[in-house]
Amino acid sequence: MSSMTLTAAFFFGLMGGAHCIGMCGGIMSTLSLARSQDNALIANLLAYNSGRIFTYTLTGGLVAFFGTLLTDQLLTVGVILRIFASAMLILMALYLANWWKGLVYVESLGRYIWRFLQPIASKLMPVRTTGQALLLGLVWGWLPCGLIYSVLIWTLSAQSPLEGALIMLFFGLGTLPAMLLTGSLASQFKQLSQSPVLRSIAALLIIAFALWQLAPLFSGDLVHAGH
Repeated sequence: MSSMTLTAAFFFGLMGGAHCIGMCGGIMSTLSLARSQDNALIANLLAYNSGRIFTYTLTGGLVAFFGTLLTDQLLTVGVILRIFASAMLILMALYLANWWKGLVYVESLGRYIWRFLQPIASKLMPVRTTGQALLLGLVWGWLPCGLIYSVLIWTLSAQSPLEGALIMLFFGLGTLPAMLLTGSLASQFKQLSQSPVLRSIAALLIIAFALWQLAPLFSGDLVHAGH
């Protein structure tokens, strides 16, 4: 695995911070207010995010494992998965830049699973202990999110389950700055990350990375692309 891949995953999470605030900002505010006078506040925030990122990492490994099984059966499948994964990254870029919001339709794929998990998440609130915060993060990591799904689909083309897990781990770490900020700082971060110029630059960088992922195909090296 190249350092560029992990750096890109971290960057995707960082640029998706504004979206994360919208999806999970209510939970973060609840955790902050629940024990605002207690030294356990930081522990709760870290526990919740650790659980959330662990879920991302686990699913990344599982999806990558499924992808490697398909690739081992037929080399052509690896090429198809790489093309599909790169296409999803381009869709994510279009979403981040507000050029096209089609990625929101992908979120509907996870709503069926969330129907079963939402009651569990509801029972864990309000959060009173660090253990509850950790469990809530583990469950909340399954919340339907187009950005997460696009990165997960990227892990389908990973060379191993470990690589897929690391991609999702670094993506999750990239979301941390936005998720750990609260109050006015979160609002300022969201406002900055929603700058049209910044989002357009980020989108172009993601598109460039997606095309770089497809470079072996352009050069005709199908064997390398499949592996």
